Amino acid sequence: MPIDRSKRITFENVADIYDQVRTGYPQELIEDIMSLSGIPPGGRILEIGCGPGNATISFARLGYRILGIELGERLSALAAEKCRAYPGVEILNLAFEDWEIDERAFDLAVAADAFHWIPPEVGYPKVARALRDSGSAALFWRVPVDAETDLSEAIDKAYQTAPQFINPDKRFTAEWLVGVVTENLKASGWFGEVTTKQYFWSENLTGEQYINGLRTFSMHQGIDEQMREKLYSVIGEAIERFGGRVTQPQSVVLFHSRVKR
Repeated sequence: MPIDRSKRITFENVADIYDQVRTGYPQELIEDIMSLSGIPPGGRILEIGCGPGNATISFARLGYRILGIELGERLSALAAEKCRAYPGVEILNLAFEDWEIDERAFDLAVAADAFHWIPPEVGYPKVARALRDSGSAALFWRVPVDAETDLSEAIDKAYQTAPQFINPDKRFTAEWLVGVVTENLKASGWFGEVTTKQYFWSENLTGEQYINGLRTFSMHQGIDEQMREKLYSVIGEAIERFGGRVTQPQSVVLFHSRVKR
């Protein structure tokens, strides 16, 4: 699946909606990252593409010092506000590629639904250089899960009437993601054995919440707005026909790997 990296700034256009509908991550995921990385108390974390800080805050509450790097101006402001109570958190409004690297300064590097926006030949070596010799990377992405209900089938039919739009619930599989990210980590030459784990939960959404979530996907940006709103209207009507709410399965896949020198 090719990645149009020019679309990584599109989240800035819907920063407030993104902050509202892209909820945080399972506590089990955060705990596993702490356990796998062995980060010491008060250790230092580098976060790439922190967005509005939805993952950042989970690590900040544990007392770690964090440097979050975020390209979007509005998104980085939201992250800074969210973490204002934690003086050990610093948010830089900057592209990761342009960051002047702090060599071997971090115990852990994390990226939540963000690292695919960095070209692998740039991202993996730069992260490795920022890590201490005992450091590791924890990269995680939400993975679409098809609910396989009458409603999800109706939503998929709506997309078939507007083929220029991709149904986010079918955009890729966990198996595809595991293959790509594992290969990228190994091919970089900077990381060792890769540990993967998948987490599942579900969210109960109103029709408005579900459609606002669609607005945050980059593949729905840069396409005729009138056509997009017509598609959302058809989806909204389908949701109303099936009771007005969407039980949305959620999943995230974690990749953890320790740097090697």
